[in-house]
Formats: sequence, C-alpha cells, structure tokens
Amino acid sequence: MTNYLITIIGPTAIGKTALSITLAKHFNCEILSCDSRQFFKEMTIGTAVPSAEELAAAPHHFIQNKSVFDDYTVGDFEREAVTLLDTLFLRNNIQIMVGGSGLYVNAVLKGFDDFPDIAPSVRENIRENFENHGITYLQNELQQRDPDYYTKILQENPQTLQNPQRMMRFVEVCIGSGKTYSSFLNQKKNSRNFTPIVIGLEADRELMYDRINQRVDLMLQAGLLKEAESLYANKALNALQTVGYRELFSYFDGDFTFDFAVEEIKKNTRRFAKRQMTWFKRTENAKWFDFKASPENIIDYVKQQIQNS
Repeated sequence: MTNYLITIIGPTAIGKTALSITLAKHFNCEILSCDSRQFFKEMTIGTAVPSAEELAAAPHHFIQNKSVFDDYTVGDFEREAVTLLDTLFLRNNIQIMVGGSGLYVNAVLKGFDDFPDIAPSVRENIRENFENHGITYLQNELQQRDPDYYTKILQENPQTLQNPQRMMRFVEVCIGSGKTYSSFLNQKKNSRNFTPIVIGLEADRELMYDRINQRVDLMLQAGLLKEAESLYANKALNALQTVGYRELFSYFDGDFTFDFAVEEIKKNTRRFAKRQMTWFKRTENAKWFDFKASPENIIDYVKQQIQNS
C-alpha cells in the first residue's frame, strides 16, 4: 500500500492550521508541525501555536516539544519526523504535515543534503571568532569562501545572514571540507517511503498583509508583550531571534518606542510572508488554492491524486 503525506504550505496567517485539522478529521490521521518556532515550549503567543481546542481536535506532533535552550537543528527534525512517520503509516497510510518553514518542509519531503563530518576544533574556532567579532565575521567568511551561495542568500532570504547558527554551519562546512557549502547541495537525497501531496494556500498580497496586521494585534491582546518580557533575559538565544520577539526586545532595551516596535513586527512579518511565498512557489508539484477555497474541494483534489497515483 502506498503511503501519502499531505503537506500544507503557505505564508504565515493564511489558515494552514485550520485546514490541516479539517483534513486530519476527514482522513482520520495525525498532524506533524514543521514550524521551526512552534517547537519551543517557551514561545506560545508569538509563534501562533494552535489553541488547546485545535490541539484537541486532532493528534499533533512537534508542537512545543523542545526548549529554547535545546540545540535543535533541521537535521534533528528530519530524523525524528521520518522515524515518526514510519510508525504513523503503520496505522494509516495518509498523514499530514503543515508549516511555514520551507527548509524543514524540504528536509522531510526530499531528504537532507549529505555533508561531511566536521572536526570539533573547527567548530570551536568558528564559534570563538563569532563571539569575539560578531555576525560580520561569519558574513565575511561565507562571502569569501562561497560567494555564489552568499549572493543567493542575499537575494532570496537575507534574514539568514543574521542567523548565527545557520551562518556558523555554512562557514564550518567551507573551512572543514575545503569546499564550498553550495557544492554539497542538491546531491543524492535520502529515499522516502511516501508520496507527497502538496497543498499551497495563497491570497492576494494586500489581503494577506491585512491578515498579518490583524494577527499581530490579536497576539498583543493575548499577552505577547508579557511573554516577550519573560524571555528577555535570554534574548541572545538563537530560537529567540524571531520576528515578534526581537522587536519587543529592542523596546525593552529602549531602542524602540512601543508603537514603533509594533509597526516593526507587522512590517517584518509581512516581509517574512513574502519570502515564504518566494520559497514555496518553487515547490515541485504543489497545487495552489485560494485561502478561501472550500475544504471539500481540497479533499476532492487529494482523493483524486491518490486515485491517479
């Protein structure tokens, strides 16, 4: 029997969670979250974790199962998710994955690129240089050692250049292997025991931006400021380099007024959604639906894909 992984992608605030629950109820299956910030139990409001009612409506996995203090990588997620799917498919040959983190989606659907082992001394040296010289050191190293990949990031996802954990990984592969990081990409991938059925949700850009602005207002009403305040002491952690928290940390630092911080959250979330769409539009064999499309139409499409496979 063929296994199918229904994968729901799209920008933040588009309605992926609601659709995933509707599909999980219809197909009597479970949901894997691949939102890289919903993994963390200390972050609830600012990451739009499903509500208690939503979590009770269908079995969920990878929701607040880690701490911001844990070192948790996309490679860790790939291994855990694929292992879990092997178990879930024994109960039902249809399962669901949902989330807005494109790298994590690709890791499960396609497998992770095969990188060489890096000597711990290389990693330690890079971390020491980062701690002494800051993110600029990592940016300069990557630009010198893999200029093509640096340019690709700059054009497609510039926020990555501000992510210390990701940047250290790029640089350590370059230094440790003596090759460019990009030379290891898109090589042989791991095989998968399922067929993906990819559903994309989209909306007119202005409408999407309106939904994002409304969601930020709702998060603030729900207590985002207090949640950010509780995490402020640990603001340097990689997991907290996240839109919605980073801007409020600047408010606590006295760099932003509160109103300016709120506008920055909205602006940066809109930019994030735009980058998500750029990434997801490259997803192979994705079927895109307007976010207002009826779940019945989407269910019919899924059934048709299964019948035709």
